[in-house]
Amino acid sequence: MPNLPANIYSVAAVRETDRTAIEDHGVPGCTLMARAAAAAMREVRQRFPDARRWQIICGAGNNGGDGYVMARLAAHDGIVVSVLTLVDVDKLTGDAATAWGDFTAEGGVVMPWAGDLDDQADLLVDGILGSGLEREVSGDFADAVARINAHPAPVVSLDIPTGIHGDTGKVLGTAVRADMTVTFVGLKSGLFLGDAPAHCGAIRFADLEIPESYRSEIAPAYRCIDDLQLAAALKPRARGAHKGDFGHVLVIGGGQGMPGAIRLAGEAALRAGAGRVSIATHPSHAAILVATRPELMSHGVTGAADLAPLLENADVVALGPGLGQSEWAQALYDEVAESPLPAVWDADALNLLAKTPNNAHNRVITPHPGEAATLLNTSTADIQADRPAALAALAEKYGGTAVLKGSGSLVSTDSTPVLCVSGNPGMAAPGMGDVLTGIVAGLLAQGLNMTDAAAIGVEAHARAGDRAALAGERGMLASDLMAELRAVLNP
Repeated sequence: MPNLPANIYSVAAVRETDRTAIEDHGVPGCTLMARAAAAAMREVRQRFPDARRWQIICGAGNNGGDGYVMARLAAHDGIVVSVLTLVDVDKLTGDAATAWGDFTAEGGVVMPWAGDLDDQADLLVDGILGSGLEREVSGDFADAVARINAHPAPVVSLDIPTGIHGDTGKVLGTAVRADMTVTFVGLKSGLFLGDAPAHCGAIRFADLEIPESYRSEIAPAYRCIDDLQLAAALKPRARGAHKGDFGHVLVIGGGQGMPGAIRLAGEAALRAGAGRVSIATHPSHAAILVATRPELMSHGVTGAADLAPLLENADVVALGPGLGQSEWAQALYDEVAESPLPAVWDADALNLLAKTPNNAHNRVITPHPGEAATLLNTSTADIQADRPAALAALAEKYGGTAVLKGSGSLVSTDSTPVLCVSGNPGMAAPGMGDVLTGIVAGLLAQGLNMTDAAAIGVEAHARAGDRAALAGERGMLASDLMAELRAVLNP
């Protein structure tokens, strides 16, 4: 997503930023509202340049006020604009009342909601309910949401789609499905968590010219990995570098009949920049892995005794891709569990860990929601209902760094968790987690600490997926990310 800042805030924190700008620094609220409407206009005109007949649906409060200012600006711009209100305009107060008055003073007409939208409108603007919503949408508001979602015109939501909780992203009864959301002042966590990604469409941000210094005392709820952080972590290599400078990854997995996952993880570690990658796999797969990717050093292991010397030569371990839960798998797992090497655990390593939980500081665990449910002895639905709480529980119970995969992957840290806003639905495909495991292991091998390797790895994985998706999301393969990783990891 272009031009999004790195910090993501709670609704309360964004409100405090508003208050600071208005009360402590003397920026009038009506000025911020005018800037918000102007920013939304710019984004809409760029994204939907051919839309000439708009309908704006307004509620009370600043969300509705933004809609009234936008209606006035659209009329100035020659747009045929109509406005519907879901509240009694005589009850509007503050800047929203001023915005309504300015629009009607210039001849604008505001009609009360009567259950219908303009069938001829080629753009709808949702200015009904903002990020402060705490109760389920009902009555005329729910009816308006249903009509908006059924209308063929594209929809733009102001600040956040009506019906989405501003902190959790949960749908409160029903919610607008926008094609684009223009959000203001600060990114709200509810734009990226829970159900929100299916409702927000493309997210665009406007800071309304509020300087960063105004929020210096306001802590974010999450942070993203931006271009500057990627560049700082992935600096160009020295001209005299050699492969021994970039670490040796040992990938362990590939139980009988399952060579694909470990092949993906091994190549991903190489593509992430590891100097050397060894594979410890079932003896039946060793030859075919060398044949298909000769850069991987493939070893057939029959048990823990074969694994021990490979561990002695490794700098980082990746455990789990295609491992299975057989006696062979358990023997390898037990050997790795005693190793002090930095490690990435995924797939069946996590299922085995769930059977005998322990806390370790030297590993990154990368569960998807189903695996997280197993690790925390709960349901996948419970994990998805509160992903931040699940992340915290994983980190507390198992130690090290936890990555909770899925739409809006989360990475635990000692302070502010990392939230990934890159990625796309095409990445819901077999083997994507194996690629992530390899990337994180490869970054660990190059000297990144566990938190940075996990966070940078998650972001790089998602960005590679977005590059691969330029050819279309449907039909994307995990191996399609390999060719894209070099560009992402060489900023």
